[in-house]
Amino acid sequence: MKRLLQPMVQRDLARKMVFLTGPRQAGKTTLAQMIARQIPNAQVFNWDVLADRRVMLAQSWVPTAPLLVFDELHKMKDWRAWLKGVYDGRVAGQSILVTGSARLDAFRQAGESLAGRYFSWHLLPVTVREFVTATDITPENALDRLLVRGGFPEPLLAETDADARRWRQLYLEGLIRDDILEFSRIGEVRAMRLFVEMLRERVGSPVSLASMARDLQISPTTLGRYLDILETLHIVFIIRPFHRNIARALLKEPKVYFYDTGLVKGDDGARFENACANMLQAEVQWQRDAEGRETRLGYIRDKEGREIDFVLCDSGQPTHLIECKWSNPAVPGYLTATAACFPQAQATLLVRHPRQREQRGSVSVAPAAEWLASLGSSKPF
Repeated sequence: MKRLLQPMVQRDLARKMVFLTGPRQAGKTTLAQMIARQIPNAQVFNWDVLADRRVMLAQSWVPTAPLLVFDELHKMKDWRAWLKGVYDGRVAGQSILVTGSARLDAFRQAGESLAGRYFSWHLLPVTVREFVTATDITPENALDRLLVRGGFPEPLLAETDADARRWRQLYLEGLIRDDILEFSRIGEVRAMRLFVEMLRERVGSPVSLASMARDLQISPTTLGRYLDILETLHIVFIIRPFHRNIARALLKEPKVYFYDTGLVKGDDGARFENACANMLQAEVQWQRDAEGRETRLGYIRDKEGREIDFVLCDSGQPTHLIECKWSNPAVPGYLTATAACFPQAQATLLVRHPRQREQRGSVSVAPAAEWLASLGSSKPF
Protein backbone atom coordinates (compact mmCIF):
# COMPACT_ATOMS: atom_id res chain seq x y z
CA MET A 1 0.00 0.00 0.00
CA LYS A 2 1.52 3.30 -1.09
CA ARG A 3 1.77 5.91 1.64
CA LEU A 4 1.31 9.64 1.10
CA LEU A 5 4.68 10.28 2.72
CA GLN A 6 6.64 8.51 -0.01
CA PRO A 7 7.15 11.37 -2.51
CA MET A 8 8.01 13.76 0.31
CA VAL A 9 10.70 11.44 1.66
CA GLN A 10 12.07 10.88 -1.83
CA ARG A 11 12.30 14.64 -2.38
CA ASP A 12 14.20 15.19 0.86
CA LEU A 13 16.62 12.33 0.17
CA ALA A 14 18.01 14.37 -2.70
CA ARG A 15 19.04 17.08 -0.22
CA LYS A 16 19.88 15.52 3.15
CA MET A 17 19.82 12.35 5.18
CA VAL A 18 16.26 11.34 6.17
CA PHE A 19 15.12 9.85 9.48
CA LEU A 20 11.84 7.93 9.25
CA THR A 21 10.31 7.16 12.64
CA GLY A 22 6.95 6.14 14.03
CA PRO A 23 5.08 3.34 15.80
CA ARG A 24 6.26 -0.21 15.50
CA GLN A 25 4.74 -1.99 12.44
CA ALA A 26 3.35 1.23 11.00
CA GLY A 27 5.05 0.38 7.69
CA LYS A 28 8.43 2.14 7.93
CA THR A 29 10.45 -0.81 6.58
CA THR A 30 7.96 -1.41 3.78
CA LEU A 31 8.07 2.24 2.76
CA ALA A 32 11.88 2.25 2.79
CA GLN A 33 11.95 -0.86 0.61
CA MET A 34 9.46 0.65 -1.84
CA ILE A 35 11.66 3.73 -2.19
CA ALA A 36 14.79 1.60 -2.63
CA ARG A 37 13.16 -0.49 -5.38
CA GLN A 38 12.71 2.65 -7.46
CA ILE A 39 16.42 3.50 -7.34
CA PRO A 40 18.75 1.13 -9.29
CA ASN A 41 21.59 -0.30 -7.19
CA ALA A 42 20.19 1.01 -3.91
CA GLN A 43 21.22 -1.10 -0.91
CA VAL A 44 19.07 -1.94 2.12
CA PHE A 45 20.54 -3.15 5.42
CA ASN A 46 18.66 -4.32 8.50
CA TRP A 47 20.59 -4.46 11.77
CA ASP A 48 18.54 -7.48 12.85
CA VAL A 49 19.87 -9.53 9.89
CA LEU A 50 23.28 -10.94 10.74
CA ALA A 51 24.67 -10.71 7.19
CA ASP A 52 23.53 -7.08 6.92
CA ARG A 53 24.99 -6.30 10.33
CA ARG A 54 28.42 -7.52 9.24
CA VAL A 55 28.33 -5.27 6.18
CA MET A 56 27.25 -2.29 8.27
CA LEU A 57 29.99 -2.79 10.85
CA ALA A 58 32.63 -3.21 8.15
CA GLN A 59 31.10 -0.43 6.01
CA SER A 60 31.64 -2.75 3.06
CA TRP A 61 28.63 -1.74 1.00
CA VAL A 62 29.15 -0.64 -2.60
CA PRO A 63 30.75 2.81 -2.22
CA THR A 64 28.90 4.23 -5.22
CA ALA A 65 25.42 2.99 -4.21
CA PRO A 66 23.02 5.89 -4.84
CA LEU A 67 20.94 5.09 -1.74
CA LEU A 68 21.79 3.39 1.54
CA VAL A 69 18.92 2.33 3.80
CA PHE A 70 19.74 1.48 7.42
CA ASP A 71 16.83 -0.21 9.18
CA GLU A 72 16.77 -0.62 12.98
CA LEU A 73 20.09 1.22 13.19
CA HIS A 74 19.33 2.50 16.71
CA LYS A 75 20.11 -1.00 18.04
CA MET A 76 23.78 -0.52 17.19
CA LYS A 77 25.98 0.69 20.02
CA ASP A 78 27.14 4.29 19.49
CA TRP A 79 25.13 4.47 16.28
CA ARG A 80 24.99 8.28 16.34
CA ALA A 81 28.77 8.71 16.03
CA TRP A 82 28.89 5.87 13.49
CA LEU A 83 26.20 7.47 11.33
CA LYS A 84 27.81 10.89 11.49
CA GLY A 85 31.03 9.41 10.13
CA VAL A 86 29.20 7.53 7.38
CA TYR A 87 27.29 10.62 6.32
CA ASP A 88 30.29 12.94 6.36
CA GLY A 89 32.43 10.41 4.46
CA ARG A 90 29.92 9.36 1.79
CA VAL A 91 30.51 9.90 -1.92
CA ALA A 92 28.91 12.94 -3.55
CA GLY A 93 25.24 12.43 -4.31
CA GLN A 94 24.76 9.37 -2.10
CA SER A 95 21.49 9.42 -0.14
CA ILE A 96 20.92 7.86 3.28
CA LEU A 97 17.58 6.78 4.75
CA VAL A 98 17.45 5.65 8.39
CA THR A 99 14.37 3.99 9.88
CA GLY A 100 13.49 3.14 13.45
CA SER A 101 11.10 3.84 16.28
CA ALA A 102 11.46 4.89 19.90
CA ARG A 103 15.23 4.98 20.33
CA LEU A 104 15.76 6.66 16.98
CA ASP A 105 13.14 9.31 17.68
CA ALA A 106 14.92 10.24 20.93
CA PHE A 107 18.38 10.61 19.38
CA ARG A 108 18.46 14.38 19.77
CA GLN A 109 18.75 14.11 23.54
CA ALA A 110 22.31 12.82 23.72
CA GLY A 111 25.36 11.78 21.77
CA GLU A 112 26.95 13.11 18.61
CA SER A 113 25.23 16.08 17.01
CA LEU A 114 23.63 15.47 13.63
CA ALA A 115 22.28 19.00 13.37
CA GLY A 116 21.97 20.23 9.81
CA ARG A 117 22.45 16.78 8.32
CA TYR A 118 18.94 15.39 8.26
CA PHE A 119 15.22 15.85 7.70
CA SER A 120 12.79 14.00 9.96
CA TRP A 121 9.51 12.32 9.00
CA HIS A 122 7.00 10.43 11.14
CA LEU A 123 5.02 7.57 9.60
CA LEU A 124 1.79 7.19 11.57
CA PRO A 125 -1.15 4.80 11.09
CA VAL A 126 -3.16 4.94 7.86
CA THR A 127 -5.72 7.75 7.62
CA VAL A 128 -9.03 7.95 5.75
CA ARG A 129 -7.38 10.02 3.05
CA GLU A 130 -4.51 7.55 2.62
CA PHE A 131 -6.87 4.59 2.44
CA VAL A 132 -9.10 6.31 -0.11
CA THR A 133 -6.10 7.43 -2.19
CA ALA A 134 -4.53 3.95 -2.26
CA THR A 135 -7.74 2.04 -3.06
CA ASP A 136 -11.11 2.55 -4.74
CA ILE A 137 -12.90 2.56 -1.37
CA THR A 138 -15.24 5.40 -0.39
CA PRO A 139 -14.51 7.65 2.61
CA GLU A 140 -17.49 6.14 4.45
CA ASN A 141 -16.27 2.58 3.97
CA ALA A 142 -12.70 3.60 4.75
CA LEU A 143 -13.74 5.07 8.10
CA ASP A 144 -15.86 2.01 8.87
CA ARG A 145 -12.83 -0.23 8.32
CA LEU A 146 -10.50 2.02 10.35
CA LEU A 147 -12.92 2.08 13.29
CA VAL A 148 -12.91 -1.72 13.46
CA ARG A 149 -9.38 -2.59 12.34
CA GLY A 150 -7.34 0.47 13.31
CA GLY A 151 -4.85 2.13 10.98
CA PHE A 152 -1.88 -0.24 11.12
CA PRO A 153 -1.41 -1.75 7.65
CA GLU A 154 -1.43 -5.46 8.52
CA PRO A 155 -4.72 -5.65 10.45
CA LEU A 156 -6.29 -2.99 8.20
CA LEU A 157 -5.63 -5.10 5.09
CA ALA A 158 -6.18 -8.51 6.73
CA GLU A 159 -8.69 -10.85 5.08
CA THR A 160 -10.89 -11.18 8.17
CA ASP A 161 -11.63 -9.38 11.43
CA ALA A 162 -10.39 -12.48 13.25
CA ASP A 163 -6.97 -12.18 11.59
CA ALA A 164 -6.86 -8.51 12.65
CA ARG A 165 -7.70 -9.42 16.26
CA ARG A 166 -4.99 -12.10 16.33
CA TRP A 167 -2.44 -9.59 15.04
CA ARG A 168 -3.45 -7.07 17.69
CA GLN A 169 -3.17 -9.56 20.54
CA LEU A 170 0.37 -10.49 19.53
CA TYR A 171 1.28 -6.86 18.80
CA LEU A 172 0.35 -5.59 22.24
CA GLU A 173 1.97 -8.55 23.97
CA GLY A 174 5.16 -7.99 21.99
CA LEU A 175 5.26 -4.30 22.84
CA ILE A 176 4.95 -5.00 26.55
CA ARG A 177 7.35 -7.95 26.56
CA ASP A 178 10.08 -6.54 24.33
CA ASP A 179 9.94 -2.78 23.84
CA ILE A 180 8.79 -1.72 27.30
CA LEU A 181 11.54 -3.80 28.92
CA GLU A 182 14.09 -1.57 27.17
CA PHE A 183 12.87 1.31 29.36
CA SER A 184 11.82 -0.36 32.61
CA ARG A 185 12.57 -3.28 34.91
CA ILE A 186 11.03 -6.75 34.65
CA GLY A 187 9.21 -6.23 37.94
CA GLU A 188 7.38 -3.23 36.50
CA VAL A 189 5.92 -5.03 33.50
CA ARG A 190 2.85 -6.28 35.38
CA ALA A 191 2.02 -2.77 36.61
CA MET A 192 2.61 -1.40 33.12
CA ARG A 193 0.29 -4.03 31.64
CA LEU A 194 -2.47 -3.07 34.10
CA PHE A 195 -1.89 0.60 33.36
CA VAL A 196 -2.34 0.01 29.63
CA GLU A 197 -5.58 -1.90 30.27
CA MET A 198 -6.88 0.97 32.40
CA LEU A 199 -6.01 3.50 29.71
CA ARG A 200 -7.86 1.44 27.09
CA GLU A 201 -11.06 2.08 29.04
CA ARG A 202 -10.45 5.82 29.56
CA VAL A 203 -10.04 7.05 26.00
CA GLY A 204 -11.61 10.45 25.52
CA SER A 205 -11.67 11.36 29.22
CA PRO A 206 -9.14 13.46 31.14
CA VAL A 207 -6.78 11.10 32.94
CA SER A 208 -6.02 11.56 36.63
CA LEU A 209 -2.67 9.92 37.26
CA ALA A 210 -3.09 10.43 41.00
CA SER A 211 -6.33 8.44 41.03
CA MET A 212 -4.94 5.67 38.81
CA ALA A 213 -1.77 5.51 40.92
CA ARG A 214 -3.88 4.83 44.02
CA ASP A 215 -5.67 2.01 42.20
CA LEU A 216 -2.35 0.49 41.13
CA GLN A 217 -0.74 1.17 44.52
CA ILE A 218 2.24 2.96 43.04
CA SER A 219 3.36 6.59 43.18
CA PRO A 220 2.01 9.20 40.73
CA THR A 221 5.61 9.97 39.78
CA THR A 222 6.18 6.35 38.74
CA LEU A 223 2.93 6.32 36.80
CA GLY A 224 3.95 9.52 35.06
CA ARG A 225 7.17 7.79 34.01
CA TYR A 226 5.14 4.85 32.67
CA LEU A 227 3.06 7.25 30.60
CA ASP A 228 6.22 8.84 29.22
CA ILE A 229 7.45 5.37 28.20
CA LEU A 230 4.18 4.54 26.43
CA GLU A 231 4.34 7.84 24.58
CA THR A 232 8.01 7.37 23.63
CA LEU A 233 7.20 3.91 22.26
CA HIS A 234 4.39 5.37 20.13
CA ILE A 235 1.78 3.23 21.87
CA VAL A 236 -0.21 6.27 22.99
CA PHE A 237 -0.12 9.99 22.39
CA ILE A 238 -1.13 12.69 24.84
CA ILE A 239 -3.09 15.85 24.23
CA ARG A 240 -3.29 18.55 26.88
CA PRO A 241 -5.86 21.25 27.55
CA PHE A 242 -5.40 24.43 25.58
CA HIS A 243 -3.95 27.32 27.50
CA ARG A 244 -1.98 30.30 26.27
CA ASN A 245 0.47 29.60 29.09
CA ILE A 246 2.11 26.28 28.15
CA ALA A 247 3.36 25.65 31.70
CA ARG A 248 -0.18 25.87 33.07
CA ALA A 249 -1.47 23.52 30.36
CA LEU A 250 1.11 20.89 31.33
CA LEU A 251 -0.18 20.87 34.92
CA LYS A 252 -3.74 19.99 33.93
CA GLU A 253 -5.08 16.50 33.28
CA PRO A 254 -4.19 15.15 29.83
CA LYS A 255 -6.27 12.99 27.53
CA VAL A 256 -4.65 9.82 26.23
CA TYR A 257 -5.34 8.21 22.86
CA PHE A 258 -3.97 5.04 21.24
CA TYR A 259 -2.22 5.02 17.90
CA ASP A 260 -4.09 1.74 17.31
CA THR A 261 -7.81 2.51 17.48
CA GLY A 262 -8.44 -1.23 17.66
CA LEU A 263 -7.03 -1.22 21.21
CA VAL A 264 -9.80 1.04 22.52
CA LYS A 265 -12.20 -0.62 24.95
CA GLY A 266 -15.35 1.43 24.75
CA ASP A 267 -18.47 2.17 22.77
CA ASP A 268 -18.75 3.40 19.19
CA GLY A 269 -18.30 6.98 20.36
CA ALA A 270 -15.01 6.26 22.11
CA ARG A 271 -13.57 4.45 19.08
CA PHE A 272 -14.78 7.23 16.81
CA GLU A 273 -13.15 9.91 18.95
CA ASN A 274 -9.88 7.94 19.07
CA ALA A 275 -9.89 7.54 15.28
CA CYS A 276 -10.48 11.28 14.83
CA ALA A 277 -7.67 12.02 17.31
CA ASN A 278 -5.35 9.74 15.34
CA MET A 279 -6.00 11.50 12.06
CA LEU A 280 -5.74 14.96 13.60
CA GLN A 281 -2.44 13.93 15.18
CA ALA A 282 -1.26 12.76 11.76
CA GLU A 283 -2.27 16.14 10.30
CA VAL A 284 -0.35 17.98 13.02
CA GLN A 285 2.74 15.84 12.49
CA TRP A 286 2.50 16.32 8.72
CA GLN A 287 2.42 20.10 9.10
CA ARG A 288 5.39 20.00 11.45
CA ASP A 289 7.47 17.64 9.26
CA ALA A 290 6.52 19.00 5.83
CA GLU A 291 6.12 22.70 6.54
CA GLY A 292 8.01 23.32 9.78
CA ARG A 293 4.92 24.81 11.38
CA GLU A 294 4.50 25.00 15.16
CA THR A 295 1.23 23.11 15.26
CA ARG A 296 -0.13 21.08 18.13
CA LEU A 297 -3.29 19.26 19.13
CA GLY A 298 -5.12 19.91 22.39
CA TYR A 299 -8.57 20.09 23.91
CA ILE A 300 -10.59 22.74 25.73
CA ARG A 301 -12.24 22.26 29.11
CA ASP A 302 -13.62 24.96 31.42
CA LYS A 303 -14.13 25.02 35.20
CA GLU A 304 -17.71 23.76 34.82
CA GLY A 305 -16.51 20.66 32.97
CA ARG A 306 -17.76 21.77 29.56
CA GLU A 307 -15.44 20.48 26.89
CA ILE A 308 -14.52 20.68 23.22
CA ASP A 309 -12.87 17.47 22.04
CA PHE A 310 -10.05 18.97 19.98
CA VAL A 311 -8.40 22.27 19.24
CA LEU A 312 -5.74 22.63 16.55
CA CYS A 313 -3.27 25.42 17.23
CA ASP A 314 -0.63 27.03 15.05
CA SER A 315 2.01 29.06 16.92
CA GLY A 316 -0.22 29.00 19.98
CA GLN A 317 -3.30 30.34 18.19
CA PRO A 318 -6.40 28.14 17.71
CA THR A 319 -7.15 27.48 14.03
CA HIS A 320 -9.79 24.74 14.37
CA LEU A 321 -12.30 23.80 17.06
CA ILE A 322 -13.59 20.27 16.57
CA GLU A 323 -16.31 18.35 18.40
CA CYS A 324 -17.01 14.69 17.57
CA LYS A 325 -20.46 13.10 17.81
CA TRP A 326 -21.41 9.59 16.81
CA SER A 327 -25.03 10.40 15.96
CA ASN A 328 -26.31 13.60 17.62
CA PRO A 329 -26.15 16.54 15.14
CA ALA A 330 -27.19 19.14 17.73
CA VAL A 331 -24.53 21.82 18.06
CA PRO A 332 -23.34 22.11 21.69
CA GLY A 333 -23.82 25.59 23.12
CA TYR A 334 -20.26 25.60 24.47
CA LEU A 335 -18.86 25.03 20.96
CA THR A 336 -20.83 28.03 19.66
CA ALA A 337 -19.74 30.19 22.60
CA THR A 338 -16.08 29.22 22.24
CA ALA A 339 -16.19 29.82 18.50
CA ALA A 340 -17.30 33.40 19.26
CA CYS A 341 -14.20 33.83 21.46
CA PHE A 342 -11.91 32.67 18.63
CA PRO A 343 -13.46 34.08 15.44
CA GLN A 344 -10.31 33.25 13.46
CA ALA A 345 -10.78 29.51 14.14
CA GLN A 346 -12.98 27.20 12.08
CA ALA A 347 -15.56 25.51 14.33
CA THR A 348 -16.71 22.07 13.17
CA LEU A 349 -19.08 19.47 14.55
CA LEU A 350 -18.04 16.11 13.11
CA VAL A 351 -20.95 13.67 12.97
CA ARG A 352 -20.46 10.05 11.98
CA HIS A 353 -23.80 9.69 10.17
CA PRO A 354 -25.36 13.13 9.52
CA ARG A 355 -28.21 13.58 7.10
CA GLN A 356 -26.41 16.39 5.31
CA ARG A 357 -23.73 19.06 5.66
CA GLU A 358 -25.01 22.24 7.34
CA GLN A 359 -23.80 25.64 8.49
CA ARG A 360 -25.34 26.67 11.81
CA GLY A 361 -24.11 30.13 12.59
CA SER A 362 -20.35 29.95 13.07
CA VAL A 363 -20.34 26.14 13.34
CA SER A 364 -20.12 23.78 10.38
CA VAL A 365 -21.85 20.40 10.79
CA ALA A 366 -19.86 18.01 8.61
CA PRO A 367 -19.93 14.29 7.71
CA ALA A 368 -16.93 12.87 9.53
CA ALA A 369 -15.70 10.57 6.78
CA GLU A 370 -15.75 13.31 4.13
CA TRP A 371 -14.09 15.83 6.44
CA LEU A 372 -11.36 13.43 7.57
CA ALA A 373 -10.67 12.47 3.94
CA SER A 374 -9.81 16.11 3.26
CA LEU A 375 -7.07 16.28 5.91
CA GLY A 376 -3.65 16.79 4.40
CA SER A 377 -5.03 17.84 1.02
CA SER A 378 -4.60 21.23 -0.62
CA LYS A 379 -8.25 22.18 -0.13
CA PRO A 380 -9.37 23.57 3.21
CA PHE A 381 -11.02 21.08 5.56
